[in-house]
Amino acid sequence: MLFGREHVERYQETGGAEGHDWQGTTTLLLTTVGRKSGQKRTTPLIYRRKGDDAYTVIASKGGADEPPLWFTNLQANAEVEVQVRGDRFAARARTATPEEKPELWKAMAETWPAFDDYQKKTEREIPVVVLERV
Repeated sequence: MLFGREHVERYQETGGAEGHDWQGTTTLLLTTVGRKSGQKRTTPLIYRRKGDDAYTVIASKGGADEPPLWFTNLQANAEVEVQVRGDRFAARARTATPEEKPELWKAMAETWPAFDDYQKKTEREIPVVVLERV
C-alpha cells in the first residue's frame, strides 16, 4: 500500500501507473507552494472529475479540527500544479461555493464514504476544493 512520500514518488516515477488507483478509489497529486517556506509540497489526494477541465478534492485531514497544510498553502497561493496519471498541468484552486458544495460533497463521499465520517468528527466545516486547469 502506498502512502505519503512513497506514494508521491511512485506516482511521479510511473506517470500514475502506480498510485493513481488506490484502495478502491483514485488519486491525483496536488503541488502547492508552502506559505512560509516557499517550497513546493506534493500531496496525493482522492479526487473526482468536475466537467472537462476541473477536479474536486476534499480538505478533510481525516476529520481533524485543523485543515491540512496543503489547504492553508493554497489559501495563500491558489496557483497549484496537478498530476492525474501522466497528465501534469497548472491549475487554480478555489473553495466550492455553498451552492455547489452539497452536490460535489455527495459525489466525493460516493468515491470515499469515510468523508462523511470525517465531517462528523469535527466542528470545522470541511471544504471541497475545485482545481481548475489554467
